[in-house]
Formats: sequence, C-alpha cells, structure tokens
Amino acid sequence: MEWIHELLGYEQIKIIQNDEMFRFSVDSMLLAHFVRTTRDTKNIIDLGCGNAPIPLYLTLKTQAKIIGVEIQEPVAELAKRSVALNHFENQIEIIHADIKDIYKRDFANRFDIVISNPPYFKWKESSKINKNQFLTIARHEVKIKLEEIISEAKKLLVDGGQFYLVHRADRLDEIVLALHLERFQMKRIQFIYPKTNDKEALLVLIEARKNKKSECKVIEPCYIYQENGEYTQQLKKIFHFPKQNIE
Repeated sequence: MEWIHELLGYEQIKIIQNDEMFRFSVDSMLLAHFVRTTRDTKNIIDLGCGNAPIPLYLTLKTQAKIIGVEIQEPVAELAKRSVALNHFENQIEIIHADIKDIYKRDFANRFDIVISNPPYFKWKESSKINKNQFLTIARHEVKIKLEEIISEAKKLLVDGGQFYLVHRADRLDEIVLALHLERFQMKRIQFIYPKTNDKEALLVLIEARKNKKSECKVIEPCYIYQENGEYTQQLKKIFHFPKQNIE
C-alpha cells in the first residue's frame, strides 16, 4: 500500500511511503538532525537514501545541492516522486546506482558532506533475513559492507570533509577501526538509547573528518522513548511535533 505522509511534524514536506518496501525510520531522522551544515556547504551526498527522508529533511538546513544514491530501483523511483511532490528538483537529485564506485561518476573529492544510514547487520548464508527483499537489502550487508561504505565516503569527500554515520552501538569498535584505516578522525559521537531507563545504547551517531586531526567530543545522549512508551521531549523537538505535544 502506498501513501503520502508528512515528514514527521514538518507539514511543509511530504514523503511517499510504501508498506511493501519500507518506511523511513527514526534512525534516519536522528542522523539528518545530527548533520551540521554551514554557508560553505555546497555539495552533499546520501549513500543508500531509501525513499529520501534525509535529503528531504536537509532542505530545512541548507541550500546545498543534495544527491541521494539508492541501489533498489523501485525505492529510488519512490524517492524521485517525493522530491517532485515537494518541488525540490533544483536542489535534490536521486540516482539509481550501486554505492560501490559511485565516485567514478565524476564525484571524486567533490562533496563537503557524505551521509549514510547503512545496513546494520552482517550477512552470511545462515543469516536469518526478512522475506521481503527490500527490507533484506536495507538491513543486511547483502550488497555492501560497512568498510566499503567508509572507503567510498573517503573517495567522495574533499579534504576535511564531514562523514556522518548512524549504526549499531555494538559495532562501534569495527567502525572506529574502519575509519582509522581510511584516515578519518572522529569529531563527534552521540549515543542513542531506546528508553530513558535503558542502561545500554542501541545506536551511535558519528561525525568524522577526512584527513583532519580533531578532538573527539561525546555529546549528551539521546533517548527515544519515555518509560510509558511515548516519545521523549527531546525527540518531539527534533521531530517538530506541535507545541501542545511538547510542553
């Protein structure tokens, strides 16, 4: 089933969703909110953009050119239609392509910001995967691995460019090692907890810089749900829900 929905509490932005493929996640919105842009930000690329929630959200922050890359053609078409629905064709371009070697499209050393909400789970023949192929590719490293995404990000970024990633916290050691091998320096880390009473983080947001030394800061954690199952005030503000739901 296909339907048009507001991008969370942002009434001016609409997104086309399809239940048979997948819907955008909280993870994507937290990552988009975590991204920092400046007046000097000219070019941004989102690797594995899905139905384009991150590019759509970033129009609230920047006038930079945004490219979304999506390997699944039906999902890429969904993203293109959302871009057209919002009349963002002059700012957002969706490309149906494999992330691997996307830099060869005259994209090498071109982008100020690279973003990725990649598949979280490793894959092998014995892996338990979703019967829905769209979800399998989105959630499992069937088409691309973490290390390959980080390597591609390096090739796409200008020196000092920013790489933004959301991933499972229990893979942080792998992420740090992969970033180090590609000469990225960690700049900011934020841990994401499912509920306010949880003791272990589920996700981590990371900002890293290409070939640039910097001090790494761990900023205040983010909690998604209160103990009663409602979104926290922190999340409601990020999602721009009506004031009566925040105060």
